[in-house]
Amino acid sequence: MDFLSNDLQHYIDKMSSPESEVLAGLRRETHLKVLYPQMISGHYQGRVLSFLSKMIRPRQILEIGTFTGYSAICLAEGLAPGGKLFTIDLNAELEPVIRKGLKQAGVEDQVMLHFGAALDIIPQLEGPFDLVFIDADKSNYRNYFEMVLPRLSEGGMILADNVLWSGRIFDATQNDKETAGIRDFSSFVQQDERVEQVILPVRDGIMLIRKKGQQ
Repeated sequence: MDFLSNDLQHYIDKMSSPESEVLAGLRRETHLKVLYPQMISGHYQGRVLSFLSKMIRPRQILEIGTFTGYSAICLAEGLAPGGKLFTIDLNAELEPVIRKGLKQAGVEDQVMLHFGAALDIIPQLEGPFDLVFIDADKSNYRNYFEMVLPRLSEGGMILADNVLWSGRIFDATQNDKETAGIRDFSSFVQQDERVEQVILPVRDGIMLIRKKGQQ
């Protein structure tokens, strides 16, 4: 994920709004206690997610891939009054860490936690969703996209994380399932006339996908 030099990333972090004490504590705890802590969104990406959510002011957010809850807290910062965020993760062992962070951030009543396979859970959730954040198993990105697009509000947004995949997507020698999934997803979206999209080179790449008018 290191596309930027350490000095440049440090400057960007310094010139961006700071993360809250709760988010900083959650980030430290994740790095100390959880496997693969690099999966956390972190300061800069978290501020980007918060900023986008505040611009959209979503009534309902769907997050696919909770991890330790950092991104959920950031996205919840932009919820409209009375709004809800539904977040899904396979790993129920992380529930205590997630719930602790949500409570400390004061958003435990706004965030609905679900554990299990997202493809099974999403059909059970009542839409429409104004904002969807996809940050789960890359081999299913296209499946998630096709499942949530019909349930996205008109003009709603999908944010897909890791679309640059540490540069592996444009390395012809990399053909594992996850890399192939990202390539397939990105190519499919790029040709889908129902949406318009742009990639932000934020951390490991976030694709912003906007649903066009009435389908």
